Amino acid sequence: MTPVRFLNLHEYQSKELMEKYDVRVQKGYLAETPEEAAAVANKLVDMNVEDLILKAQIHAGGRGKGVFDNGFKGGVKVCFGADRAEQVTKYSKSMFGANLITKQTGPEGQPVNKVLIHEGINFDRELYFAILMDRAHGGPVIVASRQGGMDIEEVAEKDPEAIFTQAIDITKGIQAEQTERIGQLLGFEGEQLKDAQVQMTNLYELFVGCDATQVEINPLVQTKEGLVYCVDAKINFDDNAEFRQKDIYAGRDTAMEDEREVEASKSDLNYIGLDGEIGCMVNGAGLAMATMDIIQLNGGSPANFLDVGGGATAKQVEEAFRIITGDTRVKALLVNIFGGIMKCDIIAEGIVNAAKNLELKVPLIVRLEGTNVAEGIKILEESGLPIITALNLDEAAKKAVAAVPSA
Repeated sequence: MTPVRFLNLHEYQSKELMEKYDVRVQKGYLAETPEEAAAVANKLVDMNVEDLILKAQIHAGGRGKGVFDNGFKGGVKVCFGADRAEQVTKYSKSMFGANLITKQTGPEGQPVNKVLIHEGINFDRELYFAILMDRAHGGPVIVASRQGGMDIEEVAEKDPEAIFTQAIDITKGIQAEQTERIGQLLGFEGEQLKDAQVQMTNLYELFVGCDATQVEINPLVQTKEGLVYCVDAKINFDDNAEFRQKDIYAGRDTAMEDEREVEASKSDLNYIGLDGEIGCMVNGAGLAMATMDIIQLNGGSPANFLDVGGGATAKQVEEAFRIITGDTRVKALLVNIFGGIMKCDIIAEGIVNAAKNLELKVPLIVRLEGTNVAEGIKILEESGLPIITALNLDEAAKKAVAAVPSA
């Protein structure tokens, strides 16, 4: 299995997971075509659901205010009235196959291949509830606030007393007195307090059972009937536990991810695409960050973060070159390698072979340091390729910036 650097779930997947742990969520179903959306809508109408909520499924927030690249506005639609099923069908046709653009997607947006249709509920209060793995406490911590539906960082800055916390001993698990305290602070009373405690306990069981690092419910709501619902969820996972959470990781939707990052993960490369002009191939995350910083200090802009790791093979080097140069914005490529486990002569051979095999068209700047550096530089100089070498990182960055063709 290819390692996943960071797993995102769609809303429908998070809600399916919560249902598995008996957390109360709205009744709803997934659709992957307009015809399926119509069938789901009619099914919910037959269940006497009055309001239908249609939601485009992408990995980004701000869907309700988003705009599709076909001009259709809104990735979340409330459908009501006698013709609510027909509204779902009509709106879903405008969503499928289009890209939804929000403040979190960038200008290209993300493709909508799935929609979620679920029941609408009437609620009196929006609350915030999360369970986080917290380094300072050495384990899980509950974070809650009566100010749900808002940016929790903004709440913390403007009104820190509105946020309540409760550390949990992971060896003992969540205790009834802890959920009671948080529930009371959130304003629950009587039977609603008991219901809230059940939901909190079940969310904690999900947190532990799924090797999560975060379970964020925003908002957690109380309906007019007094029931506690988890309306939306963001769940993050410990990627080191992927091997025992295969069912969850099987839900990865690579259509929502940068194609370059997906390809990089297949070769076990740590890659994050940026919007600059100088491609970077470095070994070690710290050195990669320093390389990017020095490029910027010299007036350039990095096109990516790419850490090939401490024991990269020639095949990985070639794959790194292919991914970086596949970005049409890249006008120069800077390789910065410190040879330890990775000997400089072996890396130099990989660089030369990759440049030849890919018929590299952009300027290539290489800085090598460490084990067998003299042998590595000799290989580069005798390769017959127009490789620009540098003795130190600052020189390499200046040469890379200078190699970018002026507009």
